[in-house]
Amino acid sequence: MSQSIFTNGEVVAIRESNELVTILKSHYVKNMKKYSYTVDKYPGTFFFEEELMKHE
Repeated sequence: MSQSIFTNGEVVAIRESNELVTILKSHYVKNMKKYSYTVDKYPGTFFFEEELMKHE
């Protein structure tokens, strides 16, 4: 299992819209070998690491 690049409570940007969101929860998806993240503004969906970027 790899290390998550984002932490719970971290503010990140959604790559597609550049919208700032806060990560609520992360989950390792074993069969895809990557993390998914639930964010505050869209709690009914999830994002993968490549869909998010660090906020500067």
